[in-house]
Amino acid sequence: MRITLFCSAIALMMASCSPQPEYAELNGFTQGTTYHIVVEKIPGLDVMALRQDIENLFTGIDNSLSIYNDSSVISAINFNRSDLTDTLFREVFRASEVISAESGGLFDITIGPLVKSWGFGPDAMKRFNPSMLDSLMSLVGMNKVRLEGDRIIKADPDMFIDVNAIAQGYTVDLVAELLISKGIRQCLVEVGGEVRTAGDKNGMGWKVGIDAPADGNFTPGADIQATIRLDDRALATSGNYRKFYVENGVKYSHTIDPRTGYPVRHTLLSATIIAPTGAVADAWATACMVGGKDAAIAFIEKYDFLEGYLIYSDETGAMKSWVSEGIRKMILTE
Repeated sequence: MRITLFCSAIALMMASCSPQPEYAELNGFTQGTTYHIVVEKIPGLDVMALRQDIENLFTGIDNSLSIYNDSSVISAINFNRSDLTDTLFREVFRASEVISAESGGLFDITIGPLVKSWGFGPDAMKRFNPSMLDSLMSLVGMNKVRLEGDRIIKADPDMFIDVNAIAQGYTVDLVAELLISKGIRQCLVEVGGEVRTAGDKNGMGWKVGIDAPADGNFTPGADIQATIRLDDRALATSGNYRKFYVENGVKYSHTIDPRTGYPVRHTLLSATIIAPTGAVADAWATACMVGGKDAAIAFIEKYDFLEGYLIYSDETGAMKSWVSEGIRKMILTE
């Protein structure tokens, strides 16, 4: 008994003498939203230089993938000023091809003409009417656009590529990879609610909130449905409670079904997806929102790299949730 107590005392003393890890936080604005980054302070870390590297990365992503940036690579492609791509565009395009195929076409980055016509995007003004549907649908489909080396080939010059449903997830991947390349092994990267973590916060765990899908909840983290532990994984949430408008009593969401050309109307309010990377989580969250609750559950149960937290309304209008087993084990509060 004395030996046990002595050893316990030594262990306690060693734990109390061990230096606690310190973390630096970097906050700011990018891609029309906010970012929040937490990194462990490693020896020699220059936080100001790191911030500049991250800001430079954000600029590079904006110059490649932003449809709001007239001089970006994707804007030049969309307005037929060039067919040349860059590395970032090609990586996002190839990832989108894979997820489009896996989702049966529910995820589609060629949906831009429909998004614009329904009043979302850079020139938000609703122009849609049913007589336009056939012509718009002729511009939609991943089979109508392809990469040939460094060039993108569009079947029709009026096709408009929109990668907003994967770009923020891809962004958190690139930032996390940048941090890891600098020797940082413990970090959390959040951009506009999309999150990727590295490490386990030195055993303490990274705690991440899942937003409640309430209309008017425009700020990530302001109204939390559940808190989970997210270590070495990525999380993204898609929902119709932030980007929508109401016209003549009808709510039009920004989630457009590429199969019908119309905004989705079903009981699924939000889909939170956990996956190995932010790009995969982001794109699959969108695919699940397009497909609806039953399709989302089928995808999550089919692909072992996906976990899901779905919030939907039942036949009485009450809010309910469906949670995959993998996420259930991560939940801290609900």
